[in-house]
Amino acid sequence: MTETMEYDVVIVGAGPAGLSAAIRLRQLSPDISVCVLEKGSEVGAHILSGAALEPRALNELIPDWKEKGAPLNTAITEDRFLFLTKNKAIRLPTPPYLHNKGNYIISLGNFCRWLATQAEALGVQIFPGFPAADFIIENDRVAGVLTGEFGRDKHGKEKAGYQPGMQIRGKYTLFAEGCRGSLAQRLMDKFHLRNGCDPQTYGIGIKELWEVAPAKHKLGLVTHSVGWPMDSGTYGGSFIYHLENNQVAVGYVIGLDYKNPYLNPFEEFQRFKTHPAIRGTFEGGRRISYGARAINEGGLQSLPKLTFPGGALIGDAAGFLNVAKIKGTHTNMKSGMLAAEAIFTNLTNNSTNELTAYPEAFKKSWVYKELHQVRNIRPGFHFGLWAGLFLAAIDTYIFRGNAPWTFKNHADHTQLRKASECKKIDYPRPDGKLTFDRLSSVFLSSTNHEEDQPAHLKLREQAIPVDINLALYDAPEQRYCPAGVYEIVREGSNARLQINAQNCVHCKSCDIKDPTQNIVWVTPEGGGGPNYGAM
Repeated sequence: MTETMEYDVVIVGAGPAGLSAAIRLRQLSPDISVCVLEKGSEVGAHILSGAALEPRALNELIPDWKEKGAPLNTAITEDRFLFLTKNKAIRLPTPPYLHNKGNYIISLGNFCRWLATQAEALGVQIFPGFPAADFIIENDRVAGVLTGEFGRDKHGKEKAGYQPGMQIRGKYTLFAEGCRGSLAQRLMDKFHLRNGCDPQTYGIGIKELWEVAPAKHKLGLVTHSVGWPMDSGTYGGSFIYHLENNQVAVGYVIGLDYKNPYLNPFEEFQRFKTHPAIRGTFEGGRRISYGARAINEGGLQSLPKLTFPGGALIGDAAGFLNVAKIKGTHTNMKSGMLAAEAIFTNLTNNSTNELTAYPEAFKKSWVYKELHQVRNIRPGFHFGLWAGLFLAAIDTYIFRGNAPWTFKNHADHTQLRKASECKKIDYPRPDGKLTFDRLSSVFLSSTNHEEDQPAHLKLREQAIPVDINLALYDAPEQRYCPAGVYEIVREGSNARLQINAQNCVHCKSCDIKDPTQNIVWVTPEGGGGPNYGAM
């Protein structure tokens, strides 16, 4: 028999948005019962970000965070913005939206672990290792979620230690799964939440954490770059953050609307580190960790309807990232707080109506104003790097975010050109010191899935990977996956797609970029995937 647990509010995902919502609910009333489900083995295990934190939402949520030991240990002291050619770095004025005065370089995973302790101190129940596999619908209203069934092998047979799924029921359910959440995507379809908004557009962010020589370390330095190794028609850029203990976080973000199917985001990131202005920081250093995650880039135009009967989308499950700032923690936290306040009002009034106060409060908040001001920055780069920089300058310095136009976004999977129309890209072999291969990188992410569990990467049609993706695009899934999950295996004159699901770091790029939308990412067994430490 399926076990049932009941709460006033169920929150799916222990990231900044979900934990902020939980904390705010208990701050408003200690009588509201709240539980948070987290698919990672622990809070923070699946959290990956740059990360430069703007503490605005934190100041509102926990004003005495310094006294409570929040892990904001590195204040940002300097911003640099570079344009890279193949051999040179040209320093440009830092755009206003990339100024970091008053911000902090953090490990977002450690920050979420700290938020979890604050939530638990208020009486929130947090269940790591429990993925929400489905939502419960009663009378066309979300009434909670079902957790995954643990202990069935890929043939559906029970293994030792088998546990059936549980019903976690709530008067309201908040979905805070992060970018491209699997249940959030299904909720958008079921309740038509994307009607009237632009398609969401995404980037793939790939990050490494390094320990560098003390002489090469500058505490609090933040550097961003555009240009090489991207061509002028492909959106991309880097970040380099100097945090405590001689550690440097380095990463690269590439828009998943890139056109050349031969492009390999992982290899472009490795190539970036070889630039004469970049490599010196890392030579002689030690790579500590690796990870990858898709990020929302659509901004205001791509936000779906936020509410549905019985719940709401918060954080990156909806898409609150400010892509111009390359920051979303503060906006995601605030979205969770606004949703919590709307739930409190309804519960206080004994109402189970839709949470209309949440989107109304969002439109009056600083989050809406912030996203509105930068709404044209990312889609302006659809016209290329130089046009994008020019349009961003006009929007920022002349119209100050109030241009009389709003650019549209497009779906990333529609942008690939056929392989016959594009040039192959010759990537250098890794040297094992500065540049690396994907499999050794995945090892550093501590990724693990039991090999006999059902694969969480599904194909709608088995023939499409060879008949269409390979035939027309030279199987781009071999390259856009930063974990080497997808592999074309040739046996004589035949070819087939092999899915190495145990390597998956849960970045969701395949679910986004597959040109036929044939790959579907579903919830794996609890505790599987990466186990990021200080990422």
